[in-house]
Amino acid sequence: MIDSDVFVQALQDLGVNFFTGVPDSILGGIIAELMIRRVYVPAVREDEAVGIAAGAYMGGRVPAVLMQNSGLGTCLNTLMSLNLIYRQPCLLIVSWRGQGGNDAPEHLVMGEVMPQLLETVRIPHRTLTEKTFAEDLRWVVETLMKRQIPVVLILTKGVVKGLHP
Repeated sequence: MIDSDVFVQALQDLGVNFFTGVPDSILGGIIAELMIRRVYVPAVREDEAVGIAAGAYMGGRVPAVLMQNSGLGTCLNTLMSLNLIYRQPCLLIVSWRGQGGNDAPEHLVMGEVMPQLLETVRIPHRTLTEKTFAEDLRWVVETLMKRQIPVVLILTKGVVKGLHP
């Protein structure tokens, strides 16, 4: 398991310097660490967070948005009509709720289709593993900066330490 402070520091070391998003239990440890560092701007909805991140990018920052995968549905139009068209890079750190059919019923459909959805809308993505942690982070940041589009880093439950063991 990757400690939340190590995860956040690695992103900051790669140049990610603005964080916003919507809370989720899988992302709780990361968000707590970002709040301790005073670099997190909470949002009410995922599409709002994507808009905030776009503004941060236009202000010279390298933004990341944290959300659970159901939030992809909420912000899909924003990602397509703002970020992809106008080349607004943004790292989306997305928790994979419903993966493998193990979660609350409301997460199961998105859990099953998320990888195919990202492929369909042509958003590059990678699933973080503890073994490939450094390589995964480097790939997502290099890809978003090179291609100037959103890139998704998928987090499964337990890969990064949460608030509750």
